[in-house]
Amino acid sequence: MIVLFLFVTGLVFGSFLSALTWRMMHDVSIAKGRSFCDSCKKPISWYDNIPLFSYLLLQGKCRHCHKKISARYPLIEFTTALTFVSVYLLYSMFFEIFPWLPSLGIAGIVLFCFVGFISIGIFVTDMEEMIIPDSFVFLLFLISFLFVLFSSDTNMWQRLLVAFVSSMFFLILNLATRGRGMGLGDVKLALPLGFLLGFPVSIVWIFVSFIIGSIVGVALLVSGRATKKTRVPFGPFMIVSFWVCALFGASLIQYLTPYF
Repeated sequence: MIVLFLFVTGLVFGSFLSALTWRMMHDVSIAKGRSFCDSCKKPISWYDNIPLFSYLLLQGKCRHCHKKISARYPLIEFTTALTFVSVYLLYSMFFEIFPWLPSLGIAGIVLFCFVGFISIGIFVTDMEEMIIPDSFVFLLFLISFLFVLFSSDTNMWQRLLVAFVSSMFFLILNLATRGRGMGLGDVKLALPLGFLLGFPVSIVWIFVSFIIGSIVGVALLVSGRATKKTRVPFGPFMIVSFWVCALFGASLIQYLTPYF
């Protein structure tokens, strides 16, 4: 029952996120009326706006103009729903890296569902437009800070220091490459992610981010989908690495410690 509730809740939040990210990238206010078709601009009726199910019932086409609806919408909805369910089912696996989570009770699940929600938003905007919205990053930092503040964690100052050092590391890369190898959005994103992971997991997180980025970069070059001059967003690698470390960070630290 709880899994079904989280799945449906995830679909609803995913529907909002898919609209929010599209409007952000097209400079359209989220407060500007109902959702509308990207092609014919006609407002979407409520019965055509049921997350995931409406897309399937309409066979991926607008009811009015019959143009194809982008698959990004159901994908974001389904991914958000899957993330909410996964956070609940795998919640105990987070305790090794975040030992303060149990002190929050059910609020800990809420926190990580929120982290997942923002993670997906950042992943999408960076992949599609190479933009990491400041509103996402700073909201993630603020909410994370408040939750940790009211938890049993006793390393707040250390976390803040790790967040600062992580951000400075990416800033140095940004300045060294003149923004070509690392964007300022990545610099800002390091603040909340470094804060949550703390020390020493943040070291592994940064290392794994570059490993994943290198693997994807080589794959793109070999497949001919990119050249050495092609800019590849780094935010998604930071996001994926964060979740890998959140779940398996302890094992990664034991494996990688001899190399640091």
